[in-house]
Amino acid sequence: MKIIPAIAQAHDEIQALRRDIHAHPELRYEEERTAGLVAQKLQEWDIEVTRGLGKTGVVGVLRRGSGKRAIGLRADMDALPIPELNTFAHASRHENKMHACGHDGHTAMLLGAAQYLSKHRDFDGTVVFIFQPAEEGGGGAKAMIEDGLFKRFPVDAVFALHNWPGMPAGEFGARVGATQASSNEFEIRIKGVGAHAAIPHDGVDPVFTAMQIGTGLQSILTRNKRPIDAAVLSITQIQAGHATNVIPDEATLAGTVRTFSVDVLDLIEARMREIATATAAAYRCTAEVSFVRNYPPTVNTAEETRFALGVMQDIVGAEHVEADVDPTMGAEDFSYMLMERPGCYAYIGNGAGGHREHGHGIGPCMLHNSSYDFNDDVLSLGATYWVRLVEKFLVRG
Repeated sequence: MKIIPAIAQAHDEIQALRRDIHAHPELRYEEERTAGLVAQKLQEWDIEVTRGLGKTGVVGVLRRGSGKRAIGLRADMDALPIPELNTFAHASRHENKMHACGHDGHTAMLLGAAQYLSKHRDFDGTVVFIFQPAEEGGGGAKAMIEDGLFKRFPVDAVFALHNWPGMPAGEFGARVGATQASSNEFEIRIKGVGAHAAIPHDGVDPVFTAMQIGTGLQSILTRNKRPIDAAVLSITQIQAGHATNVIPDEATLAGTVRTFSVDVLDLIEARMREIATATAAAYRCTAEVSFVRNYPPTVNTAEETRFALGVMQDIVGAEHVEADVDPTMGAEDFSYMLMERPGCYAYIGNGAGGHREHGHGIGPCMLHNSSYDFNDDVLSLGATYWVRLVEKFLVRG
């Protein structure tokens, strides 16, 4: 493993920043303290700073030489609205707010790289450090783009790095193509006519109709889309009625749809609308379908992903890099950046949870878990990856 010595020497400083951010979690679009800390450090290292993109986003720009190429490096900053069970010293100081996805570590790794690059600048071109708000359901990447991120700070490619529990510390992973799914929500409201449960023929039963619609929706996955196109349609809520002896006027189905391609998503949405309205009509009800598209699929471009994999292999060896990591049905709003620029969303191993200090909460050290903690042992490795990525992308002539 080829950790840059100067980055290894700065480990304690970067770890302190990470733990400070962890102790003061801020939810989406509330990252004022975190953004202030990031901006302060970038300014201390003579990096040009712009604040306020996507409300609370921060952009740092570092130039060297006369090279025309530019690279974007992105880290997310927001926390999650869940309670923390950990009892170590850097546990959350804010009730029901926690860095349970490692964004504190992502921010710290990129700060570590920024500190090193500001001092050594062994590259020719421009580095754009993107500290993004509101990844957790707020579409912060889209907000930054709409505020002119890539128009004001143009880049030739953009990269992101996310920790991955279960992947051994000291390893990396990425894949060409779709690596995370789209995230979408639906609600189907079925309207009928209420009646006494003992005389159902006097009404039009929306509950029975909802059951038929729910069963019918699964046929989309098994009979409409190609079997080789992955997709998940989950009904996660069924709401109807308040009394056991009353057929209600309305029933509601709600849930999520996840796909790796927009074409498959288009198909599923269209068929959902057709099945819901036609089935409701068959049982003398009506159905209103609301379908909300949240994050699109995260799709890595081939050239940039192979480039990133090569950088990883140079650092830790090919045997510690998964070059075709399994895609996940989780979603990520870095997808918006990849729709604007080529790039790669990659993973760094966070280990199996043995790094957690005594007193951690019950449960595995998985993402979005109340006993999660980022593995500080990989801070220097992540920062080294960022630096080597820059140096090889903006190679000096």
